[in-house]
Amino acid sequence: MTDVQNQHDNGDGDEARAARLVEVCDAIRDQVGKAIVGQDTVIEQLLIAILARGHCLLEGVPGLAKTLMVRSLAESMNLTFRRIQFTPDLMPADITGTDIIQEDKKTGRRELIFEKGPVFTQMLLADEINRTPPKTQAALLEAMQEHEVTVGGTTYHLEEPFFVLATQNPIEQEGTYPLPEAQRDRFLFNVIVDYPDRDQEGEIIDRTTSTLETKLVPVVSGAEIIECQQTVRRVPLPDHVKEFVLDLVRSSRPKEEGSAPWVRELIEWGPGPRASQQLVLASKARAIICGRHHVTLDDVEALAFPILRHRIVPTFNAEAEGVSVDDLVSRLLDEVPQRDPQLL
Repeated sequence: MTDVQNQHDNGDGDEARAARLVEVCDAIRDQVGKAIVGQDTVIEQLLIAILARGHCLLEGVPGLAKTLMVRSLAESMNLTFRRIQFTPDLMPADITGTDIIQEDKKTGRRELIFEKGPVFTQMLLADEINRTPPKTQAALLEAMQEHEVTVGGTTYHLEEPFFVLATQNPIEQEGTYPLPEAQRDRFLFNVIVDYPDRDQEGEIIDRTTSTLETKLVPVVSGAEIIECQQTVRRVPLPDHVKEFVLDLVRSSRPKEEGSAPWVRELIEWGPGPRASQQLVLASKARAIICGRHHVTLDDVEALAFPILRHRIVPTFNAEAEGVSVDDLVSRLLDEVPQRDPQLL
């Protein structure tokens, strides 16, 4: 077979895989829509995070069905699901598991047996993650980054695909602990879950106060999700889009050479290279979901807020002036020039 034929076959295969990915996403949306009213943008960003092999942090006040949304996603994808309610007295071993002493009834000998914690699942809901101290929050760091857990010097691999979808209450609420920067950086997205509109809230009342029962049907397997993740990585990245991502992320760092004076005044710390990587991967996933086989600047701009808002630390001056992180991201998007693809 010639190289040209190989390229043609690979192209046809990629198109078929991309078409199947769109079908999978539409089917998941339909299933989740049986349980969740509205929140279309939030659901789309959750799907993008899954396709980009990333984790997601959902922020909103209690009662907005964040937990139900995550559980519905797991059911529609036929993934094992565990939920951890984070509380001030939760310990790291309550998440990862611990070695316990068991006695063999036949021999009377005692031995250490590892009792797996709830992190050993495919989709983990870390509910109200900021209601537990940073020491316990950090128990998820290795699982989120390496997809493995080390206890007592032994490393255990987690079943793929593995996702952490965490919820947190607004930080101003009583009894919350801010997530450390290293913890926040492990999340691909920080998604703001807002109140439903009036009509949607009315539909929520109708659904939840009647005898109607909703049963979700799995529409995809874990193995197929992994294939979809590989398909996302095959999406081409134009040079001018790559340069825009680099310019956007690097311009938000106050110590970067040539950074704007307002950046040095209003931003304490900017995002690291992980932000650039995840912005590209998420943009690739969004491109396919939107029916395109290449990334555009629109993809990057649409995902800049949920990817950058938890990675930018504003200065005291910014907070005193009431400047939000979203305000800073918006200003960066306005000021970073878009390069002409013909000149690259």
